[in-house]
Amino acid sequence: MKTKILSFVAILAMSFAASAQIDRSKMPEPGPAPKVKLGESKRFTLKNGLTVIMVENHKLPRASINLTIDNPPSFEGDKAGVSSMMGSLLGRGTANISKDEFNERVDYLGAYLGFSSGGAYGASLKKYFPEILELMADGVKNSQFTQEEFDKEQKITLDGIKSNEKSVTSAARRVEDALTFGKNHPYGEFITKETVNNITLKDVEKRYNSYYKPNNAYLIIIGDINPKKIKKMVKTLFSDWKSGNIPEYNMPKVNNVETTEIDFINMDNAVQSEIAVVNSLDLTLGDKDYYAALLANQILGGGGTARLFQNLREDKAYTYGSYSRVRQSRYVGTFKATASVRNMVTDSSVVEMQKEINKIRYQKVSEQDLKDAKELYIGNFVMDVQKPATAARYALNRELYNLPEDYYETYLEKINAVTIDDVQNAAIKYFKGDKARIIITGKGIDVLKNLEKNSDYKINYFDKYGNPSEKPEMTLPIPDGMTATAVVNKYFEAIGGKEKAMAVKTTMMVSNATIQGTPLVMTTKASAPNKTLMTISVMGNTMQKVVFDGEKGYQEAQGRKTDMKPEDITEGKEANAIFNDLNYTSGKLTRIEPIDGKNTIVLKIGNEEIFYDMTSGLKVKTVKTGKTPDGKEVKVPTTYGDYKAVEGIMFPHSIEIKSGPMNLNFKIVEIKINEGVEDKDFE
Repeated sequence: MKTKILSFVAILAMSFAASAQIDRSKMPEPGPAPKVKLGESKRFTLKNGLTVIMVENHKLPRASINLTIDNPPSFEGDKAGVSSMMGSLLGRGTANISKDEFNERVDYLGAYLGFSSGGAYGASLKKYFPEILELMADGVKNSQFTQEEFDKEQKITLDGIKSNEKSVTSAARRVEDALTFGKNHPYGEFITKETVNNITLKDVEKRYNSYYKPNNAYLIIIGDINPKKIKKMVKTLFSDWKSGNIPEYNMPKVNNVETTEIDFINMDNAVQSEIAVVNSLDLTLGDKDYYAALLANQILGGGGTARLFQNLREDKAYTYGSYSRVRQSRYVGTFKATASVRNMVTDSSVVEMQKEINKIRYQKVSEQDLKDAKELYIGNFVMDVQKPATAARYALNRELYNLPEDYYETYLEKINAVTIDDVQNAAIKYFKGDKARIIITGKGIDVLKNLEKNSDYKINYFDKYGNPSEKPEMTLPIPDGMTATAVVNKYFEAIGGKEKAMAVKTTMMVSNATIQGTPLVMTTKASAPNKTLMTISVMGNTMQKVVFDGEKGYQEAQGRKTDMKPEDITEGKEANAIFNDLNYTSGKLTRIEPIDGKNTIVLKIGNEEIFYDMTSGLKVKTVKTGKTPDGKEVKVPTTYGDYKAVEGIMFPHSIEIKSGPMNLNFKIVEIKINEGVEDKDFE
């Protein structure tokens, strides 16, 4: 026992000595990139052109098979949806087995088997895999298309279109593709009830006979398999699948806009806005700057630690998440940054998204940003590469993209070789913040006013099918039976009741504001029915004074006194000094207009519009129209907020007045009711 204790002490001492030799004040140097060892894949090709890739993995007694038909995109036009319907009908019975027997057999084996226009996929336990392989081959080669099943699928497709008619997300994705690629492009066309109704059973059969061919197909088999036996089975089951010529199609060229624009899709039922900043790009797997583009996107919007997420969610709380994606393609790729945001912050979100996109283009990322992006990407890659499906997918990519055999073995070396300059160059090349479409799907009446005010981009308007449209109406109709008297009465109920309001004979208010950094104090006094006084003081000195005694009045500024004009005297006599709303019952209700996401009802009387919150009843804004000395019309908006009770009556304690380029935001610090006011104040 003593010997064991001494041995333990010796080992402990040695470990402390080793630790003492490590300088923990320095960050350890990163080691070399991990060596990537992909699972070995075996490949052979049948005489009909079907390429087969097999990857052994004996960890679990399971196997899977994936058929990929690598046809180039094709345009379906007025029969858009024919390929997806064909894919859905595959496997619903063959020349050898009925639909029900086919499905029952798959269920009995505890397996999965599904078909699509782009191929098929199956998985099962090892002992049942030969039968699953046989069922897949039968479905691929011998599927029967019946009128009964076609009619069912057509109805299902139409029902799906109908159920998605009001989906904001579906409309957003549809129009994003239509605008990015064009409706005459395979990536930009979409299925409608008209195109589905144009499709016949013969169209489906023609699609299958024209495009479902082995000479453009890859069969990938993964799992607990014996390659020799599987090869023999594949030859037996798939060699009689007839090859053929795939119809040729010349895809139209996709172009980005010359100058960034906003494309707005109005959806009246939208409770939030779907934003996508999109541009097309020419980027293919294996391109020299492909790795830099991946890392640039990782830094910008690749996840929860990326800049878009940190800005729009963590900092601004505009959204649950904002991300970006670079999609490479042999045909045409895209860059897309997205966010789903509250209506009232749509304009601000666009500003922040563009700010982050332009920042990564015009400002170099830091060493730490690049290091973190590489570590995250490499970590995910190393975890993914251990999966058998990854080896098969990478083997398929080598075929599809004509990549060198060691492409993935040297992948991490290429990632580690990316420099800060490479990231910036890739961002400038592929994230076209200056030539992008900012596609927004949302509720125009809630969104457009701020979007127009805070954006320098041209705004185009489209309907939910990508057709050019007019700017949506920015007002809502007045509800039946709603009257000016009802609106005014609701306002008085909201502030405490008309009886309490009528008991107020005088008010005195003191409020503070700043103008160009200079503090000022505004004091107002009022006496029923129409006597008013307003003084503005700076540093204790009265700079402006306006007085009306009920019959006449004057304005005094910088030592000069000017009598009121006759029209101002008339207006002063007609007004109510304390609650002018009492005079608004004779006004006219003109429209419903949203302000900061809340609907207000607008009452117009004379040259003034008054906005009342339709939920609370409180007055939130007034807009008075006047004329400048040179005769130009000018609107002066005043907004009211922060309502607080004073002796049982609600008064706004925040009043903002906008006059031309000047904003005055007054914070009321004192209100007195029925005290502090004398007749001599109005002399």
